[in-house]
Parts: sequence; structure tokens; C-alpha cells
Amino acid sequence: MYLTVKETADYLQLPVSFIMEKIAEGRIRAVHNGEEYMINKEQFNQFLDQLVKLKAEWEKEKDEPIVESYDYKDED
Repeated sequence: MYLTVKETADYLQLPVSFIMEKIAEGRIRAVHNGEEYMINKEQFNQFLDQLVKLKAEWEKEKDEPIVESYDYKDED
């Protein structure tokens, strides 16, 4: 399923200018149909899934205590 730039911006809750900037940079792949850019929605579903996984991993690591280093006691 393809979305217009406006629909993509609404879907990601970002400004249209940001989406257009990322298309110009090549960070978002889009197809130009002669009138407007069309963006594959599945591209963002995978991206959002990865973000959720990374956030969960970060939260897990944030809650772990820092292990005490063994080397600092051996210094002269």
C-alpha cells in the first residue's frame, strides 16, 4: 500500500517538510508518479517495529546496575 507525503506525515506524526527533506536526502524511498511522491507504508511499519524493539532493549539495559570494575583496586 502506498501513501502520499501528506498521509505519511500524518501517519508518522511529523511535518510534511521533514518527509520531503528525507526524500530529497534519499533516506526515505519514494516513487514519483508524475504528480506527487508515493511512499510504501510497509517501509515504515518495519522501521517502527525496530524502534519499539530498540526502545525495549534500552529500557532493559537502563534498569540493570553497573558492574563494579575489578581493575581499579589493583592500581598502585
